[in-house]
Amino acid sequence: MITKEQIISLAEQHFEGTDKFITKVNVNVGNKIEVLIDGDTPVTIADCVGLSRFVEKNLNRDEEDYALDVSSHGASSPLILKRQYNKHIGRNFTVLLLDDTLAEGELVSIDNDELTLKFVSRENKTVGKGKINIEKRVQIPFNKIKESKIKLKF
Repeated sequence: MITKEQIISLAEQHFEGTDKFITKVNVNVGNKIEVLIDGDTPVTIADCVGLSRFVEKNLNRDEEDYALDVSSHGASSPLILKRQYNKHIGRNFTVLLLDDTLAEGELVSIDNDELTLKFVSRENKTVGKGKINIEKRVQIPFNKIKESKIKLKF
């Protein structure tokens, strides 16, 4: 049986020295292999085809049959690695925390331990009636994030 570790090793060899990396590998029953890749720069079809051909060249179909699907991580997929956040600074995010609360806002920065979102809050005026817009920022530790997705505009 083909293992997840084999596929990860092959993908790492193929991407060595590039800005591309693996975000997810599944090897299901019947050797159905799914590989998701991302990069510090956009992933192209050529990147996916290149990895697919490299993996196929290094696996022997005479020994084991398999189905291979290599695709980019995709904008609607949750981010998995801290490395993925860098290229998305300035984009809007929806972040689900471990306590099941939601945070939404524009990603303005990241560091090793946390990300910072900026958002606008409607609050009562301190004097008089009505509300005003107040810009706020919230720091969210990565270890408190259950799921983080780019909020796509349509």
